[in-house]
Amino acid sequence: MDLLRDVYARFRVLIHEVAKFGIVGILAFFITIGGANALHFGAGLGPLISVTIATIVATVFAFLGNKLWAFRHRKGSHLGRETVLFFVFNGIGLLIQLAFVAGVHYGLGLTDSLAYNVANIIGVGVATVFRLYCYRRWVFLMADDTPMPEQLEPETSGT
Repeated sequence: MDLLRDVYARFRVLIHEVAKFGIVGILAFFITIGGANALHFGAGLGPLISVTIATIVATVFAFLGNKLWAFRHRKGSHLGRETVLFFVFNGIGLLIQLAFVAGVHYGLGLTDSLAYNVANIIGVGVATVFRLYCYRRWVFLMADDTPMPEQLEPETSGT
């Protein structure tokens, strides 16, 4: 039990960041998938424009959720810099998603809703790993004098 406590103490900040990032991401995921389906199958928009619009809406939601909640404790960067980098990395993430959807829809010729959703979900998954790395590495930075969560030493009691 002490090992688990020590691991938790050492990676507490990281665990909390990933959990909060995950909650924001799940909500943004539903916005992306639900919005893309509503726009593509409900409104009749093309597959790529539907993913693009839904992802932009989800990105704005994710920015606010990550900035104001998941990474709120990271005060090491200017809001303008964070905003620009956040949207640049999300633009790259969108391109990753679009590559999967376009590859399945246009490359493989699979145009049914199952293929569309599987491609979109896989694209979101790959883009999410990319985004998490970029957010932690370049967007939501710690103050210069604050160590990264994985560099923190575990707290030890005097007993």
